[in-house]
Amino acid sequence: MKSFKYVITDEVGIHARPAGILVKEAKATGAKVTLEANGKTVDATKLMAIMGMGVKKGTEVTVTVEGADEDAAAEKLEAFFKANL
Repeated sequence: MKSFKYVITDEVGIHARPAGILVKEAKATGAKVTLEANGKTVDATKLMAIMGMGVKKGTEVTVTVEGADEDAAAEKLEAFFKANL
């Protein structure tokens, strides 16, 4: 299991467009990816679950990756967060 923390820097937080891309990225890893913030933990392959978290700018999220090739998947997702959120 690999995990990393990231503080959201996007002005509007995790909104529809980056959440949709996050879902695609999480599915592409082939691993189980979870997102935790504000006391909630959701499956990162579920768009409505991510949107329901209401993650705003300045919120720290924890991304956990479990499964095949989790090291590479975690690196890829961390790069996605830095580039998009």
